[in-house]
Amino acid sequence: MSKQITGKLYDIQGFSVHDGPGIRLTLFLKGCPLRCPWCHSPESLAFHTELNWMGIKCIGIEKCGRCLGACPSGAISPGGKRPILGGGDEEIQLVTVDRKKCGNCSACADVCPTKALYMCGTDYTVDEMMQRVHRDKPFFEKSGGGITISGGECLCQPEFVLELLKRCKTEGIHTVVDTSGFVPWKTIESVLPYTDLFLYDIKGMDSALHKQVIGVPNELILENARKIADRGGKFQIRIPVLPMYTDSAEVFDAIGKFILTLGDAVQVVQILPYHNLGTAKWERLQTSAPVFAAEVPSENLIQARKKQLESMGLNVVVH
Repeated sequence: MSKQITGKLYDIQGFSVHDGPGIRLTLFLKGCPLRCPWCHSPESLAFHTELNWMGIKCIGIEKCGRCLGACPSGAISPGGKRPILGGGDEEIQLVTVDRKKCGNCSACADVCPTKALYMCGTDYTVDEMMQRVHRDKPFFEKSGGGITISGGECLCQPEFVLELLKRCKTEGIHTVVDTSGFVPWKTIESVLPYTDLFLYDIKGMDSALHKQVIGVPNELILENARKIADRGGKFQIRIPVLPMYTDSAEVFDAIGKFILTLGDAVQVVQILPYHNLGTAKWERLQTSAPVFAAEVPSENLIQARKKQLESMGLNVVVH
């Protein structure tokens, strides 16, 4: 028997209404080649299954401590303290993870009774994923929704994504691919016939600045967008609004002019204001990397950028 194609996911979200038309099932695949400092899903960056730690769920070494003895590499040790919820001034001793020693073996997560320690990243076959898709088909049919494959960068797992899209299209399920565009053209070309809509990020037009901030240049991203448009693909373009990076009128003017070159391929432009809800997720990974935390853009600024793009003839929404 041939080996089945699998994909590694870190989350599955049903009844999603912001990732394409209608009610959708959004699948979040692990692994991303970009390093956006504002990423609100840092658990999506690594391509491997990895240990996460949620301190709010930890009941403390005094009551448990099972993870200390379970770790074969000695990566778990006593850490800081936090107040007992509803317990006044009383505190409990938490644990900390030495990421240099941790082998992501799951031994500690296996014995953690509250799942304060848990593994992020689960492998699914296409058959298993289709079983989950079938559960939501009634919602798709009533709302005009479907499946959205997101990430991370979902197209870094091209075989799994392609097979899943093919299976969905044979059943008449609407398909959306949420991508940064920073993948080889041959990968996008392979999924194009089975993708009804691309959610496509444009994070800036200055390639040198793009590389400095995000870790990769933008030429491939822009070229792939042009090729998708030339071959009849459809877009929802997404623009994240970040203080001191993409929030200026000049940046929006450059992005808007590029979007206009894509013509009728662009159905809508989505403005995505920066939010700081992802900062807690960085803490779960307990890395030494600094956590990006900036001021949330004002409503006045967001509306000004929306009107700016609308004045260029673009259909714009804020999410």
